[in-house]
Amino acid sequence: MANIMEQLAFSLSLVAPIFFIISLGYIFKRLKWTNANFNDVASRLVFNVALPAMLFLSIATADHNFSQATEFLAFSVVMTVIFFLFCIASTKLAFKGNPDHGVLIQGSFRANTAIIGIAYVENAYGSQGLALAAIYVAVITVVYNIQAVICLSPRSAGSKLQSTKTIFINLAKNPLIIAIALGVVVSLLNITLPPVIVDTGNYLSRIALPLALLCTGGSLDFRMMREEKKPTWFAASNKLMVAPFAFTLIGYLYGFRGLELGILFFMNAAPVAAASYAMTQAAGANTSLSANIIGLTTLFSSVTVCVGSLVLKVLGLI
Repeated sequence: MANIMEQLAFSLSLVAPIFFIISLGYIFKRLKWTNANFNDVASRLVFNVALPAMLFLSIATADHNFSQATEFLAFSVVMTVIFFLFCIASTKLAFKGNPDHGVLIQGSFRANTAIIGIAYVENAYGSQGLALAAIYVAVITVVYNIQAVICLSPRSAGSKLQSTKTIFINLAKNPLIIAIALGVVVSLLNITLPPVIVDTGNYLSRIALPLALLCTGGSLDFRMMREEKKPTWFAASNKLMVAPFAFTLIGYLYGFRGLELGILFFMNAAPVAAASYAMTQAAGANTSLSANIIGLTTLFSSVTVCVGSLVLKVLGLI
């Protein structure tokens, strides 16, 4: 009994800080201590400076053999593609003739790995888990964006080709991917960073996740969740129940344990990424439905992580 209570305390310690900071972000907005402009500016600061600094340092200063991660990353890519195909099939079966198929499909697979997924991993494993998690984020972000083009773009081949070209240009300029790539280069070449660079990066790293989570809370609008409940809950169920269960179970059967299995679970139990809203808007699709899915999955992701991590911890798998 005491052991189970310890595991429960561990699970709560993973989600409680993240849930509370997201809640504070929402409360601050309601109190008008922050506003849409603050969220916009702070999000740009996080995306362009603080989060890249954190990811770069976590890789560049890590004692990790990234060549050994190839199998794990390849498995993650294959699973992400297979789950994407499942989302396409299940959505088309459940909502025949629905014009919002693309929004539902993206809302079923696209996780907020770079912020909330990373936060879960850091809470569970500390800084030693961030290096592998950062590489996972870089690789899966590319896959997510390609899949988003496939499910959201118009049917014409020319439109898809142009969208794919734009996506790859944007990925090449993505600060997170650039920072992760530079971190891998520094790590592989065994370059020792000057203390002033490390200290400056550490200062920036400390504001990355708290500020990002505050912005996540500040961007939530639960009033929009009153409409389109059935498709919203369908996508949220795929994202918060099917995805973490499937990735973790198949990862376990494949042979992953510890950190690798934990990353598979935490990353896929993360809520839908805010980037999915921007992609939906750019495609001229149903932004209201996209916002609903983001809000609902953000609200219930903590429940999935708390229950799932408790089970995995009791079984001694993570």
